[in-house]
Amino acid sequence: MSSNPQPGRRPLVYETPLAIRAWSRAFRCGQKTLALVPTMGALHAGHRALFQAARQAADAVVASIFVNPSQFGPGEDLSSYPRTLDADLAACAEEGVDAVFAPTGLAVYAADHSTWVCEDALASGLEGAIRPGHFQGVLTVVLKLFNTVEPDVALFGQKDIQQALLIRRMARDLLLPVDIHVAPTVRETDGLALSSRNRYLSVEHRRQAPALWKALSACRELLESGERNMKRVEAAGMEILDSVPGLKVDYLQVVDMETLEEPRNMGRPLVVAGAVRLGTTRLIDNIVCPPGALAGSSSGVNAS
Repeated sequence: MSSNPQPGRRPLVYETPLAIRAWSRAFRCGQKTLALVPTMGALHAGHRALFQAARQAADAVVASIFVNPSQFGPGEDLSSYPRTLDADLAACAEEGVDAVFAPTGLAVYAADHSTWVCEDALASGLEGAIRPGHFQGVLTVVLKLFNTVEPDVALFGQKDIQQALLIRRMARDLLLPVDIHVAPTVRETDGLALSSRNRYLSVEHRRQAPALWKALSACRELLESGERNMKRVEAAGMEILDSVPGLKVDYLQVVDMETLEEPRNMGRPLVVAGAVRLGTTRLIDNIVCPPGALAGSSSGVNAS
């Protein structure tokens, strides 16, 4: 939508909620629209695709860069998560991002912070079962970002499908005036979904990593052929994953896209979702059947 993108111009950088909110309100007072792309930095081509989609959805684009401590569990990679702010700002400049919100931890969480956002339906399975408390941290920080930046539109990637659906649900349930757009997963040529954590993979593990995409694709082929026994569908994917030496499976499941539970209404879109570990690297991915059922936007107030 923006008619005046300026690729290569360094974005404005704000470190405090008051500063980015003042800029946002001044920009939007002229009836202009604002899109937010929340990130944890270590930007890659998938983030760039989100910036490009955001540029089409609004008059200006804000990227947040914040490694959110509350979504990491004990023993996870908070301390080692890649922090590449200079390179990230250069990528934002190349994509014509107008402003970056890059706060410190204390700017987001007071020392005695004790208020959290919890969701009681979609958050219990898949990632929620493996990473207790993860989505409480995600929803809390996203609501903080929405309240701080006050965007008209926010963009998320389909790779983190449970996260995207939870944020849509939060926006609907809390009557947030934000349209939630979900963009397709960006992949390497061999099918591996782009992720900031891919840089952790050893040469051998990078060779093995596309097995997750192959397993999901095998499940989709069975579903599209008419198979309705979900155990058989999941077993076909597991056969591929089990053939990879050293690969550990957290889950491979077919779920109803509306409930994220075992499918009961075969007239609704399905999600085949998986999470695996190669060495110390954890990979997640998914396929929506029928394809394209998730893509697009839904209003925080009116989403079904």
